[in-house]
Amino acid sequence: MSVITEVKQRLDIVEFISEYVTLQKAGRNFKGLCPFHSEKHASFFVFPEQQSWHCFGACGAGGDIFSFIMKKEGVDFGQALRLLAQRGGVTLSPREGPSKAEDEKKERLFQISEAAAEYYYHILSATKTGATARSYLAKRNVVPETIKEFRLGFSPDAWETIKNYLLGKGYTEKELVEAGLIIEKEEGGSYDRFRNRLMFPICDIQGRVTGFGARVLDDSLPKYINSPQTPIFDKSNSLYGIDKAKSAIRKKDLVIIVEGYMDVLPAHQHDWKNVVGSMGTSLTEKQVEGIKRLTNNITLALDADLAGEEATLRGKAILAYSNIEANVILLPPGKDPDEVIGEELALWQKLVEQAMPIMDFAFQSVMSKVDTNKARDKSLAVQKLLPSIYEIRDPVQQSHYLKRLARELKIEESAIRAALRESRAGRKRPQPGKPTEQSPIARQFMSSPIEEYCLSLLLQYPELRPLAGEVSPEHFEYTENREVFVKWQHSSDIPSLESKLDTSLLEHLYCLVGKNFPPDIRESEQKRHRNLDDCILRLKEKLFRKLETEKEATLEIEREKGGISSELAKLEEQGIDSGLKLQEIFVKKEKNHGFN
Repeated sequence: MSVITEVKQRLDIVEFISEYVTLQKAGRNFKGLCPFHSEKHASFFVFPEQQSWHCFGACGAGGDIFSFIMKKEGVDFGQALRLLAQRGGVTLSPREGPSKAEDEKKERLFQISEAAAEYYYHILSATKTGATARSYLAKRNVVPETIKEFRLGFSPDAWETIKNYLLGKGYTEKELVEAGLIIEKEEGGSYDRFRNRLMFPICDIQGRVTGFGARVLDDSLPKYINSPQTPIFDKSNSLYGIDKAKSAIRKKDLVIIVEGYMDVLPAHQHDWKNVVGSMGTSLTEKQVEGIKRLTNNITLALDADLAGEEATLRGKAILAYSNIEANVILLPPGKDPDEVIGEELALWQKLVEQAMPIMDFAFQSVMSKVDTNKARDKSLAVQKLLPSIYEIRDPVQQSHYLKRLARELKIEESAIRAALRESRAGRKRPQPGKPTEQSPIARQFMSSPIEEYCLSLLLQYPELRPLAGEVSPEHFEYTENREVFVKWQHSSDIPSLESKLDTSLLEHLYCLVGKNFPPDIRESEQKRHRNLDDCILRLKEKLFRKLETEKEATLEIEREKGGISSELAKLEEQGIDSGLKLQEIFVKKEKNHGFN
């Protein structure tokens, strides 16, 4: 039995979700107010027989116990597994999770970072040494409540203050180096990394201090420095203020990303609590993956001078995720978000409302520099915009921007499409990979045969990838299969997929890759295509049947109450839609050959 299955068997979903949501009995099921969006009438249902949950309200989310904790706490699959395993008393082996030694090491680093944050905050808020920093923050209109909430601090202008303080608390010099707080000298000895700087503790989504950003208070350079890469801090995976913003992001179903620490603070002071900071870096895939657990809607507030290039670069990362809505706020020239928010809050509100799609913004930025009478300019514009167009997975949207590019450059659309084909041909074709080893533990539980059959086909036969356009993560009910599918969508081959998956899912991946297909499947590409088509139809059928079953349960409860509520009307409407889709599926299945 896999550890994922064991965790599911140890924990009851009703009991677990009851810790987050007040549930009431509703026939065989339970209902309550959805924890993922604001509502007055309960539309959130938990189904004990299926050990699943679903919201029939605005967010429409659903899944199993893993997907619930991932969405609620904003954690990835590996973190969810560790949280649930601890709750269920399931021991994770080193392969299924970090070793005990690694866990203990990270815990020590979290403790060190927390102690350093407390020290820096004390220096800023309660000593003469912090007077200059307090004065600076006052001039920037950062109020004491914000200083306390974000635990801003100050590092004294000395070489060994934090070092001596933490050594005195029992931590070793080696641990302080690993935490990124001190630097070793080549000739021996060490000194504080941060000196005479305003300190910004950087936290993960759970509120644990992972590292620091530090700003000078004069004109010296560099203006900002950050903690180095450590076992608990990765700048490319961090967003400043995410722990404070996660609830507001879920509630508003929108995250606004600014560039700097000092842009985040005034936003939160003025009740724009869904604002986080990218810490001056281009938005990364890791940051987007973390955001997707909270919302699919991103708005970027960029420095006007760098907005065009930044939009293009960031667009490549964001547009790789087809279900992410990414918009861009164009700030007034010479203005940062903190200045607009502090001086003209109404203007900020207007800018947020008028944010434009990132591809439109990238077009506007690139085309403003193009002389359409010069062939070289046209070629450069295509070079800049085509990679982002290539990443658009919706064929209608992609065609829209291809036509637009041809029209604005005054060239034939066929030339643009030819360039796109060359771009596709130049990409590395996915090749089937083989696992380095097959797990000796035979799995005793199949989460969903049809889900796993579909995944095995896609993993073992890369030429089937273009046929999977109609498949989405929601078609995979089991979180482990959904995780593999989502990571597969953004991987070129099996080794790339392995590197993206949490180690706890590698055994599951190897089982999928190692599935033995019959000779007719191995030898006939046409047979593989037909079987995948049937797989996709059955996945759709399974999804709609599940929704039908859940809706029938909720309709039954509503009928017992008497009257037709707004929720009932909505559910009935959804039920009709699902019924029609099921009918379409049955028609397609009759036309296709039977599933093997």
